[in-house]
Amino acid sequence: MKYAQLKKRDVANGPGVRVSLFVSGCTHHCKGCFNPETWDFDYGNIFDEKIQDEIISLMEPSYIRGLTVLGGEPMEKPNQKALLPFIEKVREKYPEKDIWFYTGYTFETDFSGNGRAVCEKTDKLLSLIDVLVDGEFIEEKKNLRLHFRGSENQRIIDVKQSLLSGKTVLMDI
Repeated sequence: MKYAQLKKRDVANGPGVRVSLFVSGCTHHCKGCFNPETWDFDYGNIFDEKIQDEIISLMEPSYIRGLTVLGGEPMEKPNQKALLPFIEKVREKYPEKDIWFYTGYTFETDFSGNGRAVCEKTDKLLSLIDVLVDGEFIEEKKNLRLHFRGSENQRIIDVKQSLLSGKTVLMDI
């Protein structure tokens, strides 16, 4: 997997000060995407152990609330496979910090059964994520007043509560 950008201190992609990783590769190709260069799976730098260790180190200060992974599309099947071992390390090292993922896929349909984003890593990866911002960006529904999302169709999902209850639990942020 490759990544496009690493933001060491980000306040736009989740609450508090966060470390944000922008992965490469996306098949959604949303009209008006703010990051179209990340559609290419070969764009950017290799997501190797060195950058993973750097991210883990950047998360150490107490003022860092958590990690955000966006893109591109972190839930593309090849990206899930590359991200799972890393997210396991993050969760082990920082169980008190939250992990947010942004995806153009839809929680109920694309991540269950034979959903289009399901692979052998999906269930485990979802179990490690606290918050999932789902849904493709729709330019006609763009709303700059929304917190932590770009268009009105996108939702902020409490993944842990959703998995426990068996229904989608939205967060009111």
